[in-house]
Amino acid sequence: MADNKIKKVVLAYSGGLDTSVIIPWLKENYDNCEVIAVSGNVGQGTELDGLEEKAIATGASKLYVEDLSKEFVEEYVFPTMKAGAVYEGKYLLGTSFARPIIAKRIVEIALAEGADAICHGCTGKGNDQVRFELAIKAYAPNMKIIAPWRTWEFKSREDEIEYAEKKGIPLKINRETNYSKDKNLWHLSHEGLDLEDPANEPMYNKEGFLEMGVSPEQAPDKPEYVTIHFEKGIPTQINGEDTESVAIIEKLNEIGGRNGIGITDIVENRLVGMKARGVYETPGGTILYAAHDKLEEICLDKDTLHYKKNLANTFADLVYDGKWYTPLREAMSAFVDSTQEYVTGDVKLKLYKGNIIDAGVTSPYSLYDEEIATFDEDEVYDQNDSAGFINLFGLPIKVRAKKGLIK
Repeated sequence: MADNKIKKVVLAYSGGLDTSVIIPWLKENYDNCEVIAVSGNVGQGTELDGLEEKAIATGASKLYVEDLSKEFVEEYVFPTMKAGAVYEGKYLLGTSFARPIIAKRIVEIALAEGADAICHGCTGKGNDQVRFELAIKAYAPNMKIIAPWRTWEFKSREDEIEYAEKKGIPLKINRETNYSKDKNLWHLSHEGLDLEDPANEPMYNKEGFLEMGVSPEQAPDKPEYVTIHFEKGIPTQINGEDTESVAIIEKLNEIGGRNGIGITDIVENRLVGMKARGVYETPGGTILYAAHDKLEEICLDKDTLHYKKNLANTFADLVYDGKWYTPLREAMSAFVDSTQEYVTGDVKLKLYKGNIIDAGVTSPYSLYDEEIATFDEDEVYDQNDSAGFINLFGLPIKVRAKKGLIK
């Protein structure tokens, strides 16, 4: 397998099972090549603790830890949220839009380091291999890509654990807690073990399963209110306090987590053709989506709102499929930005045991006119006008009926 032309490899490194094993595996199979590890900090928190020591101990020459959190939120998360993009009606794309920004930074470091190849630990069954590699192709189209899961001798995570134990590689997991997880500022995903059977109810109340919050049953018996202020579709305040972008997500994660918000169990259609079951925790993101949707109800006209909702599905597919750096995604984001010009205002939500309940919305640009909508007497809407409107609106149906074409 050894490729003597590969002397230096940049590895997308998380310190999890796959990438922990990959460092010594690369050196064994690519003639003791230099391995440079790169971790993109998109809000993994304590998962980054001790990462440099671990990477060096397992054979890496150095580790870059790149703080991408602010860019991640402002240039990837918020544009997707403003689009209202939700994959298959449930998944808020937490892993999907984190991969392009990480891969882009890895490419920048690989080019600066004069690397011969970029390596990732994505499995051949997953979506992330596509997301990483499309981003690499966008910024380094001639770079060699090494994907060990497609070629190495390991057939399962169990095999990887055995290899790690033989090599003395410390792991934060064991065979009983060996869920495949991905965590960032926006979400935490859980896959594998008992979750592989859709008939099994997730063990939400099992100690250590949920990490970003509690189950609805364990949430307080008293509702909690939160008010979010948006400027042109971007959240800027929580409960009247100016809050910067990363802190917005962190604060809403805290609020949503303690109220059991944002736990999703989904069997999704993966890009590679199979169905896969996962549990996602997205407490703050779920609140933001609900608040933004509510504000758009009063700020967008009917045609724009309906068209935008149709566009949201395509936007979600593009993000899920790793097509962030494409002309269509960029054009759609430009359209979305234009729709957000007057999406400014305050949304109040009531959070209670996993539920998000609308509790009021205001905007200086609201298109809702109480005087027009009222059931009481008014002087701005002539109800007699509706008869002529209905006659014209229904004319095609009337013509078909007279021709005997209505079945």
